[in-house]
Amino acid sequence: MNAQRYEARRETLRAAMRAKGLSALLVSHAANRFYLSGFELHDVQLNESAGYLIVTADGNDWLCTDPRYLDAARRLWPEERVFIYSGDAPGQINGLLKDKVRGAVGFEARAVTLDFFDKVSPGLTMERADGMVEEMRVIKEPEEIELMRRSAALNHRLMEWVPTILVPGRTEAEIAWDIEKFFRENGASELAFSSIVGAGTNGALPHYAPGDVQLTENCPVLVDVGARLGLYNSDQTRTFWVGDKPADHFTRALEQTKAAQAKAIEIMRPGLPVADAYRAARAYFEEQGVAAQFTHALGHGIGLETHEPPSLNPRNEMVLKTGMIVTVEPGLYYPEWGGIRWEYMVLVTEDGVEIL
Repeated sequence: MNAQRYEARRETLRAAMRAKGLSALLVSHAANRFYLSGFELHDVQLNESAGYLIVTADGNDWLCTDPRYLDAARRLWPEERVFIYSGDAPGQINGLLKDKVRGAVGFEARAVTLDFFDKVSPGLTMERADGMVEEMRVIKEPEEIELMRRSAALNHRLMEWVPTILVPGRTEAEIAWDIEKFFRENGASELAFSSIVGAGTNGALPHYAPGDVQLTENCPVLVDVGARLGLYNSDQTRTFWVGDKPADHFTRALEQTKAAQAKAIEIMRPGLPVADAYRAARAYFEEQGVAAQFTHALGHGIGLETHEPPSLNPRNEMVLKTGMIVTVEPGLYYPEWGGIRWEYMVLVTEDGVEIL
C-alpha cells in the first residue's frame, strides 16, 4: 500500500480523536502501528517493541523507534518525524510528548505494561483509548478484501491437499511440518498461527499443539491452520477421517457441526448482533442435545491478525457491518474419542455474507 493510504487512515483516526478530546494517541499495538504507518507488522518478541506511533490531532505525527530500525523507518517516513530513543524508551517518549503535545494523550492500555505506563505518563494527562484503531480495522477496505480472498484461497487449496498426507503411521508433527512447507512453497510469508493437528482424542483439545502421536487406520484428525499471504491471514479448520470406515459418532457430530454453521451463516447480515449468530448455532446444538460439547465462541474477526474484533460470543454487543471478515467455526468436543470443528471465513456483504 502507498503512503497516501496510511495517511488517509490517520486522518480518519484524527476525526475520532477530536471527538474524544484527545490531542494525541500513543499507538503501541504492533498491528495498529502497521495499519496506520506501514512500519513493522511484528514486534520482535512480546517484551521488546519495534516502536511506537504518535498520532496527533494537528497532523504532526511521530514514528518512534530505536537505532536498529532507523534505516527501515526513514524508507517510509519523513526522517524529520522519526524519533530515535535508546535505552529508556518510555521515559524518552514522555519527553517528546511533553514537548510536542498540549492536551490529553490517549494510550492503548491493553498493549503496554504497567511499568511502561508508569514511565511514559509523568506530567501528562493520559486517557485509556483502547479499540480506536481496531474499530477502523474491523471494516476491511477493498484492497484488504482482495488480499484476504487470496489468503483464503491458498488455505482452501491446502485443505484439498491435506487428505493426501493423512497416512497411518505419520505423526501429527510431521503433518504440521508438511502443511507449513506447503504454505511457504505456495507464496505465504509465514504461518498465521501455530498449526493444530490433533489425531484421535487430541482433537478434543481446541488449541492442541501437535506432537509425536501417530495417525492410525480409521481415526479422526482435526486440522486447524492458516497462513499469511500478502500481509493478511487465513484461518480454516476441517476434521477428517483417516480410513474408509468413519464411525457413526464421528459422522453424526460432523453433520451436526456443519448444520449449526449453516444455521448461523443463514441469518448473518449487516445489523445482526454478533451474539445472535452465536445463539443460532448453539440453539441447533441444544435441539440435538449436544450443546454441552460446544465450548467456545462461534468465531472471530481476522485480518492483519488472526484474532481481531469482533468475537462472535454471546456477550458481545457489536453488530455485523458490511466489510467485516469473520470466521464461523462451531465445534463439538468429546474427550473419549476426539472433536469436530468446521470453519469458514466469511465476508459480510450488503445483504448477507459471502464465504471466502
